[in-house]
Amino acid sequence: MVELPIGGARHWLEFPDPGEPERDPAVVYRVDLTWLTSRWTCIFGRGCPGIYADRPDDGCCTLGAHFSDAEDRARTERLAGELSAEQWQLRAEGTAHGVSELDADGEAKTRVVDGACVLLNRPGFSRGPGCALHLLALDRGIPITATKPDVCWQLPIRRSYQDVSRPDGTSFQLVEIAEYDRRGWGEGGHDLDWYCTTAPAAHVGAEPVYLSCRDELVALMGQPVYDVLAEHCRTREAALAALAERSLPLTGMAPHPAGAGSADPPR
Repeated sequence: MVELPIGGARHWLEFPDPGEPERDPAVVYRVDLTWLTSRWTCIFGRGCPGIYADRPDDGCCTLGAHFSDAEDRARTERLAGELSAEQWQLRAEGTAHGVSELDADGEAKTRVVDGACVLLNRPGFSRGPGCALHLLALDRGIPITATKPDVCWQLPIRRSYQDVSRPDGTSFQLVEIAEYDRRGWGEGGHDLDWYCTTAPAAHVGAEPVYLSCRDELVALMGQPVYDVLAEHCRTREAALAALAERSLPLTGMAPHPAGAGSADPPR
């Protein structure tokens, strides 16, 4: 399945947190509008070949999920205890031996059982393959941000922080919202057999990312910041449509490269 190289020009935008003064704000957001207005969508179960060729049914769940902090771990363990056998294929295994483990560096993560995350329902399960905690959110009619480990619901959105000093000695925090590409996985990201954010086959969503991942973005940014972001995304979409209608070049406003070419349709 085709995957394009990482890189290329992006349309970035910076704006102050709406709760901060416009002059000398303490918090500034830097957002990748190219990514957020792309038509990326998760194609798990619809053609996703998995991050490893020998585990095509795992999606990106082969390695298990590292917890962001103790609260993330406690929430995941608590909610796993609320799963029924109809929601969780490996419930007996998880109940008997737990859902967490430490990796080689002593970092806490979800346990890997038979080659993938213990919370991953495998092909042949009565409710179908996929994350048991994702299924829990669907059954309860709540966002996946309330049930899944942080890294799982955030992927493939990446939030990062940077302290920036101004020439006058003041400083501000720069919060970046961008694409979680291969590099977000660290050095091992380049060893993945396939990854979705740069694959045309995954840029077939009915809605742009800023709408399809609204719950995730609100959880990462807060509603007031998201509202500003959404307004800028709509402005970009309108500008792109106007340029296309007049057959004008999209220099500086080009769509995401993975969404600009032909795509292999999800199976």
